[in-house]
Amino acid sequence: MRVFEKWPNYMKKTDGVEQEVKAPGAPQAPMTLSNGTLENTVRAQDGVEAPAQTQSPPEPPAPGSETPPGRGSWGGKHEFLLSCIGYCVGLGNVWRFPYLCYRNGGGVFLIPYCIMMMVTGLPLFLMELSLGQYGGAGPITVWKCCPLLKGIGIGMLVVASLVSLYYNVIIAWTFYYLGSSFQNPLPWSCDAPANIQLCRNLTANQSDQSASEVFWNEQVLGLSGSSGLDDPGPVRWPLAICLLAAWVFIFLCCLKGIRSSGKIVYITATFPYLVLIVLIIRGATLQGSLQGVKFYLSANWKRLGSAQVWNDAASQIFYSLGIGFGGLLSMASYNKFDNNVVRDTLIIVTGNCITSFFAGFAIFSILGHMAWKKGVEVSDVADSGPGLAFVAYPEALALLPGSFIWSILFFLMLFTLGIDTLFGNLEGITTAILDEFPALRERKRKTMFLAVLCFSFYLLGLLLITEGGIYWFTLIDAYSTSFGLIIITLFMCLGIAFFYGVNQFCEDIIDMLRYCPPWCGRLLIYFKACWALLTPLLLLFILMYIFIEMYNTTLHYGSYEYPAWGKALGVCLGVLCCVQIPVWSVVAVVKESGTLRDRFRKAIRPLNSWKVTGGDRTFTQDTVDVPFSVTLTDHDFTEAQA
Repeated sequence: MRVFEKWPNYMKKTDGVEQEVKAPGAPQAPMTLSNGTLENTVRAQDGVEAPAQTQSPPEPPAPGSETPPGRGSWGGKHEFLLSCIGYCVGLGNVWRFPYLCYRNGGGVFLIPYCIMMMVTGLPLFLMELSLGQYGGAGPITVWKCCPLLKGIGIGMLVVASLVSLYYNVIIAWTFYYLGSSFQNPLPWSCDAPANIQLCRNLTANQSDQSASEVFWNEQVLGLSGSSGLDDPGPVRWPLAICLLAAWVFIFLCCLKGIRSSGKIVYITATFPYLVLIVLIIRGATLQGSLQGVKFYLSANWKRLGSAQVWNDAASQIFYSLGIGFGGLLSMASYNKFDNNVVRDTLIIVTGNCITSFFAGFAIFSILGHMAWKKGVEVSDVADSGPGLAFVAYPEALALLPGSFIWSILFFLMLFTLGIDTLFGNLEGITTAILDEFPALRERKRKTMFLAVLCFSFYLLGLLLITEGGIYWFTLIDAYSTSFGLIIITLFMCLGIAFFYGVNQFCEDIIDMLRYCPPWCGRLLIYFKACWALLTPLLLLFILMYIFIEMYNTTLHYGSYEYPAWGKALGVCLGVLCCVQIPVWSVVAVVKESGTLRDRFRKAIRPLNSWKVTGGDRTFTQDTVDVPFSVTLTDHDFTEAQA
């Protein structure tokens, strides 16, 4: 039985909500509990009071009946930390952050980046981890805390699916370059016999494409065979094999579950740091590297007045931390209930920021050497997206002594960065579905489910490795994590702050911490202010800027300008992510009974199984999964005091 620690006019709970209770003899107010061990009455969904059954130990399953396997858990807190670091530290840290620093005023970009990190990144990261850990459920099931917002979880599922669809194509490209790196000289270097004449023409200004650009556009993408979105052309079968290998690798990682994949991250999460350290040391010895570092840290203070800078800072934070994709929430759901989620948030976010910053030194020192070697400005060799990872970097690596060794290390680093991130995305998808359908956790069913899921993604991904696949890749990349993702995170923040209750959410975090020192209490006050005011305001600002920019600008890949129907298709992808919120909100309201106001109030109240799952991680099928209240009697107080 739960122990009531203080009387007379309030009680302190030990595993749920702190709520006021009148002293014995006074009129008793209804009070929400997570179990029914006291004599009480339960107010069901339709508002009619009915006797509540006393909770008893679950009966053993009948012979021949199937009990769904458990969800599993991490083998240790270090596995969770490394998995989250591997999930957050991805390709965006290597190519996207350094480029954004350059485009938005160099070192000045760190100011809006840090402000956005403190006001949006850190609070939303803690919210997603805390929600998953307290609820012990995936992105969909966890919204038993507020059934009206179930669409947020489904929207996360759509975002994660779109990102997984194109993210593994990057890993396929990495596989292709990794295999090509076992040649000396490298096939995209000027030392390769096939490129000697091309490099001579480039030197004589008779060609506008370098050897690495020709290798990327022709040998890898086959871009000359396509004229745009409406002309994808045939599948590039070498890439199709690489893509199949990538999905097989992901399938095997997910098949063993959290405990096995948690061991893999000891390698995949630490190897990129070793390569970055080696690249920084090697880059510092190259001639022209100082020019690249100065370029990276140059300051253009006028850029702070541009809304583009602040939008880029926010988008980089969402992209690199994986907020709103469901992966963080899913991985946190496998934690022990008393894991220190505040400590983990500070460690992971700080590690992500430091990695992004120091990756810039490794990248721009090499690009500075490349600019010195070619006799051009650093701005002429730095680009964003695939152009930086698969054109500028390979070309710079080809200029290093022992180039094939550096190329192998670099693309192994990209592979491990991509695998960790994609595993987190896919874990968000599988956890959400397995929590909704626990019977799929049985080994054979899970194997079949994962096989069908990965093979479906593979078939859909074949469009992105056709001769015109890069145009479809760019379209999905541009819109899948655009306004739809911002709307999802905005409603997650508003829903927790105002429907579930920001005070209750902070109490839940304290319950998980068991002990909250003074510094932690002050930190939670700061987070409370962010969740209720600062973060929603900044998200609204970013959202408005995205809509204005989307209306006034066109989407390009190189010299190709996307047609109006292509842009409309991209907008539909963004709408598909966020439209889940109103659709499932209507479903939640319709399922309730009473007046519209009553339906709404019931739809925002946590279900019984939310508190049970959150508190002690046990849930019996006999528990009624409806919002409920418990009315205490004098007899209950007498029994508790006795």
